[in-house]
Amino acid sequence: MGQKVHPLGFRLGITQDHRSQWFAKPKQYSLLVVEDHFLRQTIMARFPEAGIVSIDVQRKVDQIRIEVCAARPRVIVAFGGQDLDNLRRYLAQSLRVHRETVVPKTMASSSAMPGMAKAQAQIAIYITKLSNPNVSAGFLSDFLVEQLEKRIPFRRAMKSAVQRAQRAQIKGIKIQVAGRLNGAEIARSEWIRKGQVPLQTLRANVDYSYRTASTIYGLLGIKVWTFQGLADAKAKRQADV
Repeated sequence: MGQKVHPLGFRLGITQDHRSQWFAKPKQYSLLVVEDHFLRQTIMARFPEAGIVSIDVQRKVDQIRIEVCAARPRVIVAFGGQDLDNLRRYLAQSLRVHRETVVPKTMASSSAMPGMAKAQAQIAIYITKLSNPNVSAGFLSDFLVEQLEKRIPFRRAMKSAVQRAQRAQIKGIKIQVAGRLNGAEIARSEWIRKGQVPLQTLRANVDYSYRTASTIYGLLGIKVWTFQGLADAKAKRQADV
C-alpha cells in the first residue's frame, strides 16, 4: 500500500512556510486551529470568483491579521463598495457567532478560554495580487473546477490547464482527476504530466492544490502539482534569520 505525504507539509521550513503563524496555550490550540479554518472557508465561499491562492493568518493577543493572495483582488476590494471595511465587519460578526456556538460546547468538557466566547477580535485584512496566476496550482485547480462544472470534457479541460502552465514557462505540471469522468458508471482516475515534477526532492519549489468539482454525476476530485525550479534552501534560511 502506497504511503502518501502532503507536498506542502513535506517542505515546511525548507521551501514552504506555515499558513498560520501564532503561539497559544495547549488548551487554546485546537480552538484557534478551528477558527483559522473557519475564516479561510468563509472567505473562500464568499469570493469564489476572486481566484484566491492562499490565505495566511497571524495572531497577536486579540488581533488577527489576514493576508489574502488572489489573482483577481478587485472582486474582494469591491465587496460592499467601501474597500475592505465591510469585509472586516462581516468577518468579525461571523467569527463572533462562530465563537458563541463552538466555544460553549468545548467549555462543557474543559476549561479552555473562558472569556473567548465574548471576546471581540480585531481583524486586519491585507490583499496582494498574484502577478502570474498560471504558475499557481490553486488558480489552475479553480480553472479546472469551473471547466468541469460547465460539462467540458475532462481531457480537454486538463489540456487547457497544461497549456496555460506552459505559457507561464513553468518547468513541470501534473494534473489528476478522479471520479465519474464524463458520466461513466465506474469511477476512475486519469492524470497527465508535462515536464518534470520531482516530488521527493525537498529543495524543489512544488506548489500543490486539491479541489472538488460538483457535477450532475457526482463529485470529481482534482489535484494539481506545479514545479517552478529548485530553490536555494540555504539562502532562504539566511533571509528568514
